Amino acid sequence: MAGEAASARDERSEFSRFVTGLGRGVAGALFLALPMLMTMEMWYLGFYMARERLLLLLLINIPLLVLLAHRIGFEETFTWREAVRDAIIAYGIGILTSLVVLSALGLLKGGMPASELVGKVALQSVPASIGAMLGRSQLGHDDDEDSDDATETRYPAELLMMGAGALFLSLNIAPTDEMMVLAYKMTIWHAIVVTVLSIALMHGFVYAVSFTGGHELSPETPWWHAFVRFTLPGYVIALSISVFTLWIFERLGDSSAVEIMLSVIVLGFPASLGAAAARLIL
Repeated sequence: MAGEAASARDERSEFSRFVTGLGRGVAGALFLALPMLMTMEMWYLGFYMARERLLLLLLINIPLLVLLAHRIGFEETFTWREAVRDAIIAYGIGILTSLVVLSALGLLKGGMPASELVGKVALQSVPASIGAMLGRSQLGHDDDEDSDDATETRYPAELLMMGAGALFLSLNIAPTDEMMVLAYKMTIWHAIVVTVLSIALMHGFVYAVSFTGGHELSPETPWWHAFVRFTLPGYVIALSISVFTLWIFERLGDSSAVEIMLSVIVLGFPASLGAAAARLIL
């Protein structure tokens, strides 16, 4: 009898943790994706962007969510099957949150073509689903979780998490006209300064400032080790994500090579900070 009671308590406790995780997921989706849900460029992109590019963005978001779920799922995950489950839940939260908020703002109407409705919700569900998954990390852990419950992350997985952080912040900036205006006003010298500043801030945020979650170096480790192993690859990832998001949102067009380079460097600034933040909070 005592064993059955203990089992029932464990099940209730597990269910309670899962429900709490769902609540944090909804809060994370609203808190982190609301700026994009209220951005005019994102509304129009959901209507006119090429559907094959939108589909590609949706498909790429899936492995990122699975990795994040394995690292910081709605409850502690031990297998990839559980991580896939949490990723699906996060996508569902992202879709539902986008649908509710866009409807409440009057952006989804009954007479709207199905392709426009689906496009708007699908596009917004990408940042919302990432926000839902980050909700557990950003908004706290259960009291009974150990502070060292985070599993050791392999190097390729850590790079992929940096890509997830870069993608999230890039989605905030890439659709806006201001980003293109900044690139138009910049010179090559401005681009060099922004590049150096991006790399310096990215490295400093993680290793020098000692933020919670930072990766401190042991005295025996050469100063250049982390720079070569994490910062430079992270910046390359941020630039790659910038090229991808600019292409997805059809912001490159018939631009010259120099204009494309400047646009990528401008977007690479927030993307690199997003990549660094991913290593801090995940």
